[in-house]
Amino acid sequence: MFELLRKFFMEQFLQGFFVTSGLIIAIGAQNAFVLKQGLLKQNILSVILTCFICDIVLISLGVLGLGSLISQSPMAIVSLAFLGSTFLLFYGLKAFLSAYQGNASLALEEQENTPQRSIHAVIATLLITLLNPHVYLDTVVILGGIAGTLAFDEKLLFLGGSLLMSALWFFSLGYGARLLIPFFRRPITWRILDLVIGVIMWAIAISLIHYGITLFKTL
Repeated sequence: MFELLRKFFMEQFLQGFFVTSGLIIAIGAQNAFVLKQGLLKQNILSVILTCFICDIVLISLGVLGLGSLISQSPMAIVSLAFLGSTFLLFYGLKAFLSAYQGNASLALEEQENTPQRSIHAVIATLLITLLNPHVYLDTVVILGGIAGTLAFDEKLLFLGGSLLMSALWFFSLGYGARLLIPFFRRPITWRILDLVIGVIMWAIAISLIHYGITLFKTL
């Protein structure tokens, strides 16, 4: 009997783990930002912890059933979509300029971690994370919807699996990025990365604008 219960509860934990992995392991604005900070070795821990804390709050809201408050306010989602797209367009432009100038490799040698840069990195991480409606769709709507059919104890196990995956992913991405540093000794590699990041940011921004306009027409 105990073995059957253990297997049952572990299934909820693994379900949260693997569902979250499918949502979080994808090329997006947040992951691209964490990757670049990891490559530059700048404020990695601050950025990782900021991403993880955001996931703790948002996934908990979704899984424990409190996230429906957000989905009940379409105007708030529309506003968030346009704010997020504006920020991503700006950040994408910054990445394109960095690719054009080709000076990102110098940052690896010259910039140092300071409290001021750490604060700026945390603010940038919060903006990239919280101004993207897709974050709420993944954490609050999708994960919350899947966990909605579970009992409270099962939700806690589902939540534990989800948060474990989040922690493993961000720490692996941030600190594992240094393994790629030898490839980024050449300025051309940094230019390619900045170009890819710029394309990702603008693609997400355009999708948010389209999403916001479509949702606004339904109001």
